[in-house]
This record gives sequence, structure tokens and C-alpha cells, in this order.
Amino acid sequence: MEIRAVQGDITRQDVDAVVNAANNAMRGGGGVDGAIHRVGGPAVLADCIARFPDGLATGDAGWTTAGNLPARWVIHTVGPDRRAGQTDRSLLVSCYRRSLEVADELGATSIAFPLISAGVYAWPKSDAVRAAVETLRTTPTQVREARIVAFDEATYALVEKAITSPDPG
Repeated sequence: MEIRAVQGDITRQDVDAVVNAANNAMRGGGGVDGAIHRVGGPAVLADCIARFPDGLATGDAGWTTAGNLPARWVIHTVGPDRRAGQTDRSLLVSCYRRSLEVADELGATSIAFPLISAGVYAWPKSDAVRAAVETLRTTPTQVREARIVAFDEATYALVEKAITSPDPG
């Protein structure tokens, strides 16, 4: 799989599936979640309510329509919230692994990820980048292209460095 760093807006990625850093309730929120719901429109929320009436567990992933997004699907995953005491790194790794598994179930060959849990959920950015790159490199998948979309230049530089380094740790 080719892993690429992209600086920009995840809602503008023309890929099979866009990953949403969702909350447990699966009803929209702030940050990436809010942007995906705003651009995707009401169909994304309606599908979340239908598919996930009880929400989704931290570390798990599931899919919905992408609504008005250029992608075909949104893969929602719930990252660990360090502010709430969720410090188990395996939950963060599970977000990437489960998202790839869902992508495989859908037949998606291209996927765009945000940096899960590195925003309002306060995961240290450098470790969030390492977890993303390591997991994407080591998880068996049919996905051919995975993008890690960074909103700002500093995060993009961290992601690009981790991707081009033989060992992101």
C-alpha cells in the first residue's frame, strides 16, 4: 500500500472512503467529525442513526454513506479521548486497523485518514503520527492508497517525515 501525506481538507479528498474521527454517540460533533457532517449533509447523520442506534465503541469502526462528499463512503471510527483518561494506545491503533478492515469489506482501494485523536482528544501528536504510520504499514489490506490528511503545515511535516523514515518510531 502507498501511504501519502496530504495537507488540506479531508472533506475534499476524492477517494473511495474518508475516515471520520467520530465520538461514541455517532451523531456529529466538532473538528473533523463536524466538518464531515456539515459537508456530507443530513444523509450522513441519518445513516449514523440507522446503523449505529447505540453508537460505537472506542477503537471500533463502521461505515455510512458519504452524502455530498466526493468519497463513496465515510468510515467512522472512535478514537481514545486522553482528556477522559483513555490512554491505552492499542485503542488508537485499533481505529486504523478496524478502518482498513471496513474498507476491505466495502471493496475500497483508496482511503483518507485524519490524524485520529490528535485534536480535541489530546493524544500527543508525535505519537498519533507514529501510531498511524506504523499501523498502516503493518496491517494487511486490499487498500492500495492511504492518505493521512493534515490540516496544517506543521502536522503535514510530521506526517511526511514519519512516512519517509524507514522507522517512524
